[in-house]
Amino acid sequence: MVAYVNGNGIRPGYVIVYNKELYRVMTAEHRTPGNKRAFCQAKLRNLSNGNQTEVKFRADEQVERAALEQTEMEYLYQDTSGYCFMNSETYDQLFLDESVVETVKPYLLPNTKVVVEFHEEKPLGISLPETVELIITDTEPPLKGATASGSGKPATLETGLVVTVPNFIEIGEKVKVSTTSGQYQERAKS
Repeated sequence: MVAYVNGNGIRPGYVIVYNKELYRVMTAEHRTPGNKRAFCQAKLRNLSNGNQTEVKFRADEQVERAALEQTEMEYLYQDTSGYCFMNSETYDQLFLDESVVETVKPYLLPNTKVVVEFHEEKPLGISLPETVELIITDTEPPLKGATASGSGKPATLETGLVVTVPNFIEIGEKVKVSTTSGQYQERAKS
C-alpha cells in the first residue's frame, strides 16, 4: 500500500519518494505568501548519495511517503566491520556503515537503545531517544559564584560532541543533551 501526504503534511524526519528516489526531509517550512497559494519549502537529503536539495511543494500536491519498517535495536560497539547493533527481540546483530550512522554518531554510546529504519530490508537511518546522558571529559574549571545564568562555556563530551554548558558544570559530570538540537538540557540525575 502506498501512503501519500499533501504538501502541507510534510514534516522533518519523513522519508519521501521524489523523482523515483528516497529522500529524508531535513527541514520543512510552511509558507502562505500574501494572496498567493500556500506551499512547503523543504530541504531534502538523498539517501543513496547524500546530496541535499531544496524543493517547493504546493499545499495540495500529493507526495509519496516511503513505507519504513522500524526495529528497536541496541548499539553495541564499533570496529572495522562498522557499527554493530543488536535487535532487541531476536538478538540478531547487524553492522551498519558510517553513512547510516554519520548524523547520530555524536550521541551514540554502547547500550544506547535506538530505532533503526529499514526500507525494503535496507537500513536507511536511526532514530535516537529525545535526550541522551553523556559525561563531560573536558571543560574550563567552574567560575566562583557562577550561576545558571550567563553565557556558558564550551564542554567536550565523551563522544567528542562539544556543547555549551553553564559555568558551574565540571569535568566528570553527566549532562542531558537534546538529540534534535544538540544543546545542553540539564545535569543528569545520578
